[in-house]
Amino acid sequence: MYFAVQAMAAELSTGALVMSYIQESKARVSMLVANNEASFTKKATGRITFTCNDGEAISKAIAQTVATGEGQTVWMTAQGVNSDGVVVSTFKFEWTVKRK
Repeated sequence: MYFAVQAMAAELSTGALVMSYIQESKARVSMLVANNEASFTKKATGRITFTCNDGEAISKAIAQTVATGEGQTVWMTAQGVNSDGVVVSTFKFEWTVKRK
């Protein structure tokens, strides 16, 4: 699987969490990826599932920016796993959030 396809799926798994917590806050908050890193540990073939478990971290950052108006940054990690449960890639995205 081409690395760009993996990057898009990984970014979506983190971005969906960011959007979900922004919507939950009911505040106007902007979001943007500032940086990213990736590592590939096995050839990605077949169905790859990306998961991010950093919801608590982005939730806190959004609450902080809503409360203070100051921008916040959070690194979020998404792992791509094949159908055998083997990690094929790990992506890290630095998300910035700021109250509009």
